[in-house]
Amino acid sequence: MAKFAANLSMLFTEVPFLDRFEKAHNAGFKAVEFLFPYGFEAQTLAQTLEKYRLEQVLFNMPPGDWDTGERGFAAIPGREDEFQQSVEITLTYAIALNCKKVHAMSGLIDPRFSYDEHVSTFIHNIRYAADVFAKHDIALMIEPLNNRDVPNYFVAHQRVAVELIKQVDRANVKLQLDLYHAQIMDGDLTRLIEDLAPYIGHIQIASVPERSEPSEGEINYPHLFSVLDESGYNSWIGCEYNPKNNTEVGLYWVRSYLYQKN
Repeated sequence: MAKFAANLSMLFTEVPFLDRFEKAHNAGFKAVEFLFPYGFEAQTLAQTLEKYRLEQVLFNMPPGDWDTGERGFAAIPGREDEFQQSVEITLTYAIALNCKKVHAMSGLIDPRFSYDEHVSTFIHNIRYAADVFAKHDIALMIEPLNNRDVPNYFVAHQRVAVELIKQVDRANVKLQLDLYHAQIMDGDLTRLIEDLAPYIGHIQIASVPERSEPSEGEINYPHLFSVLDESGYNSWIGCEYNPKNNTEVGLYWVRSYLYQKN
C-alpha cells in the first residue's frame, strides 16, 4: 500500500523551510525528506520533527559546493578524505533525526581521470560509508540522475547503479529509484521495478517531462504503485516534484492515499 513522504526542499516552498514541517503535517503527511539539513542545527530539526510527529526518511550527504554546480564527490578521485569527513557530518544528523536512509551523491565526471578511476574511487568510498552507517542501522542510497538535468553525472542509469551496488557488496547499500530520472533515461518502468526489486531501498516520484505533480505527464503512477506493491516494496515514496502552482492545491492526487487506514 503506497505511503508518501513530502520532500520539503520542493514542496511547500511558499513558506520558510522550518514552517514546511507544519504544512506537511496539516496536509496529512506522516513523513518527510529533504535534500540537505546542514543549514540548521540538528537539534532544531529533531525538535521540529517531534513537534509535528513526522518521520524523517531520507536526506543527502554533503554535496560539495552546490552553488557552483557540484553534485557530490563520492566518485571523484582525490577527495577521499573530504568524503570521509562528510560521512561523520552525515552520521551526526542521521542519529539526531533518527533517519535510517541517506543518499551519497557521486558527483560529475572529472575529465582529468578515467572512468575506471571514478569507479574505483566510488566503490572504495561507498564501502567506507556503508561500513560506518551499518553500525547504526542506516542504509546508504545510490541514485542515478538523468543527464538532461544533470549532465555528466557519474551514474545516470538504474541498471548501471545496480551493477555498482553489486561491486560494493554491502547489504546496506541500496538503489534510490527516482522514477522521474528512470523514465527519462531507461523507460520500461514496470519491468525495471520488477527486475531491480531486490536492490530498491527508496522510491521518489514526479511527472515527466515537467517534474510537476505525479498526476500529470506520461507516467501512469497508479499502475506503478500496484507494481511496487507486488514487488514487495513497502517503504516510503518521496514526493520530489515542483508543484505547478500552490503546493496544497496540487495535492489532490495524493489525498486519498494520505488519509487511508494502514
